[in-house]
Amino acid sequence: MIGPLLRPFHLERRVFSPANITNTPRLESLVRGGNLYLSVRDVIALTLENNLDIAIQRFGPFMAREVLRRADGGGLLRSDINTDIIAGPQSVSTAGVSSNGSGLATGAGVGSTAGFVIGYGPNPPNLDPQLSAQLLFGHYTTPETNPTVVETTALVQTLRQYTFNYSQQFIYGTALGASFTSSRSDYNSPVFILNPSTVGQIDINITQPLLQGFGRAVNNRNIRVAKNNMKVMDLTVKLQVITTISAVLNLYWDLVSFNEDLRIKRQALGLAQQLYEDNQQQVKLGTLPPIEVTRAAAEVSARKEDLLISETNLAQQETVLKNALSRNGVESVWLDQVHIIPLDSFEIPKTDDLKPTAELVSEALENRPEIAQTKINLESSKINVQGTKNNLLPTLSAFADMNNQGLTGVPNPNYPGLPASSYFVGGYGNLLGQEFRRDFPNYSAGFSFSIPLRNRQAQADYAMDQLTIRQKELQLQRSVNQIRVDVRNAVIGLQQARARYETAVATRVLGEQSLKAEQDKFKYGATGTDVTTVIQAQKDLVSDQTLEAQAMANYTHAKINFDQAVGRTLDINKVSMDEAMAGRVQRESILPATLPVVPPGEKK
Repeated sequence: MIGPLLRPFHLERRVFSPANITNTPRLESLVRGGNLYLSVRDVIALTLENNLDIAIQRFGPFMAREVLRRADGGGLLRSDINTDIIAGPQSVSTAGVSSNGSGLATGAGVGSTAGFVIGYGPNPPNLDPQLSAQLLFGHYTTPETNPTVVETTALVQTLRQYTFNYSQQFIYGTALGASFTSSRSDYNSPVFILNPSTVGQIDINITQPLLQGFGRAVNNRNIRVAKNNMKVMDLTVKLQVITTISAVLNLYWDLVSFNEDLRIKRQALGLAQQLYEDNQQQVKLGTLPPIEVTRAAAEVSARKEDLLISETNLAQQETVLKNALSRNGVESVWLDQVHIIPLDSFEIPKTDDLKPTAELVSEALENRPEIAQTKINLESSKINVQGTKNNLLPTLSAFADMNNQGLTGVPNPNYPGLPASSYFVGGYGNLLGQEFRRDFPNYSAGFSFSIPLRNRQAQADYAMDQLTIRQKELQLQRSVNQIRVDVRNAVIGLQQARARYETAVATRVLGEQSLKAEQDKFKYGATGTDVTTVIQAQKDLVSDQTLEAQAMANYTHAKINFDQAVGRTLDINKVSMDEAMAGRVQRESILPATLPVVPPGEKK
């Protein structure tokens, strides 16, 4: 019963549950036989559900909503909800597989965060009504130096006083106050005509600023800025989702690249091992000198070292990706032990259907959240100027007060003079009747005017807000310029990555042909061919294969950066912001009927 009565006065306490540090069931559902099978779609779903960078930013809109609630009540804005955008996880080894390899700068953003706007100027009115009550019970004894006045040497008063106040301010600056006071006194003196007696008063006062602090536009500016800050916070979450999705996709494709590199290094070790065994056989037959076995053995040792480095990179990359897809990182023993198997492989389209650069720039300016953030903050700064400009005005207020008084009590039988007027004799109802009939009204009205001399603080605030607007106008233009650069560089990087991939494919094909030719010449004892020539051909082919894998990864990174630069990341990857805000993706993850077989020698 008490709760509903207190709810309109916002006395209830809202409690929020502790932060969730457990993973969604999706992560464990993708594990089969000690392997974690991941597709690109599942990586995106796990990122939206479990990534901590997104989870941290997800609190921002709720905090911004509370700041708006505070502003609706007349409170000042708070800036402690501002959280910088986290760049996202980085691969353990970016040699040849980062976006830098395609000519792109890391990241395509124009800034880590747009920030929030807070204001200066006249404090807004307190728009939440205030209700207060005071009860006073007293017993006072006063020694009298002139007992002839009260006919006692010690005047004793027993007092009961009740005071109730209601105050309310409004958006135009109007302040309304109403109070009711009742005071009952009982004296030990016979000179009081009414004893005990009760006096009361109903008072209503209104104050209205006419210059400084007047007007809806001035007094609701914090509310409008808080609403803008809510939009900025929503865009900040969106920007964090874009940034994190792009970073995690880069991790995934780096993992695919590291797996491909591991395959190449295993193949190279196999070729070196086969050459070593063939040379041993030929030395036994006397067709080769023993030194050729030593050379082949050295090549096997070198290829084993390359394989060890590749296995290390792959294992470390798996750890980074697991941490990005989990709320508690690799703290879980089962997650630390599983081996990630990517289900998607590199697919390079035959052509890149790119719009003209001018159209891509227009698309980016429309879709990139950084631009919307900067425009909203510019609007908020213009709202703030209304407050600081108003603060330059003198203070002129009109006020009016009306109060009604009443008196009632019991005639004092010991009073020596004339009897009390029957008008004042009675109980509490008599007192209220006098007040509401306005039998004893009082009125007052007037104006209050003050003007600060020099007023340097207000002048500085007004100048600062104007300068802030000019600064944000330039920041907006800088963001527009940077987005144009991002898009142009992304287009160049994508085109360059494709050209490098096509060149790498052609080089690898020539390397395979060269190795086969050298192997055939060595096999049939052609003049000018020895083990050193074959080993060098094997090294060249491994290098060509590695460059091809790196070129495929570079193209994928260039495509991710291109989507981010143009503002297509969410649409391309079918990411719903509703699901991102909820931290729950509706679709279920379904593994294919036939799962890839883990090659012998890999972790299980």
